[in-house]
Amino acid sequence: MSTDLWLRSFHPAPEAAVRLVFFPHAGGAASYFFPLSKLLAPRFEVLAVQYPGRQDRRREEPIADVDGLAEELAAVLGPTGGKPVVYFGHSLGATVAFEVSRRLAGQGAGPAALMVSARCAPSEHRSNGIHLLDDDGIVAELRRLSGTDSSLLEDEELLAALMPAIRGDYKAAETYTYTPGPALSCPIVGFLGDDDVRVGADDLESWRKHTTAEFELRRLPGGHFYLTEDPVRAAKEIGACIESSVPGQGAEL
Repeated sequence: MSTDLWLRSFHPAPEAAVRLVFFPHAGGAASYFFPLSKLLAPRFEVLAVQYPGRQDRRREEPIADVDGLAEELAAVLGPTGGKPVVYFGHSLGATVAFEVSRRLAGQGAGPAALMVSARCAPSEHRSNGIHLLDDDGIVAELRRLSGTDSSLLEDEELLAALMPAIRGDYKAAETYTYTPGPALSCPIVGFLGDDDVRVGADDLESWRKHTTAEFELRRLPGGHFYLTEDPVRAAKEIGACIESSVPGQGAEL
């Protein structure tokens, strides 16, 4: 399976000792992580997942379900030839990254660390029924979370083109069903925006049960999309986590 279809490298750094893979939120695209990639590369080899149904993959069918998506991504991300890899999933992306980690861990190719952002643990999954709302209801949710450029939300033609992917992502996120299984053996780090209107500290703490290694919770200023509110601060926190999770391989930012 072609990695070019699924992964974007905005600031190539193939010689970096650690690979960092970002997984987007519902309605998000790989480009959401461009600012973080710019800040973290070339110290780390930064890749961002591009889900189908958006941007250069807009002609493809949107996400159908998390498990199917995780199966495809596990095949793409596979063994890394010995290079340590760290996954960072934001919102829906946290669940996707977790399911990919489970699959690859079973093959002895799991990540050195899993970073989960703005999302409750899979075992505590709940649905807010967003995907069942009409288009106006979904737009209202996007405004509430402040995760989409306000100018985009005013462009009715563009929004109509994006809505199938946005609705599909929310459906995948909200119809996900956790299947009990062995905990991961890598550290998990939870990230939370202090002013997140959807996710709280207890939701992130619930990830502890999904690893036999250490769990750490990091809180940053901002809401559900704190990553773009202060990308410099976020990059420093992510870099510090990589440094502590992959001894001798990270770098201070």
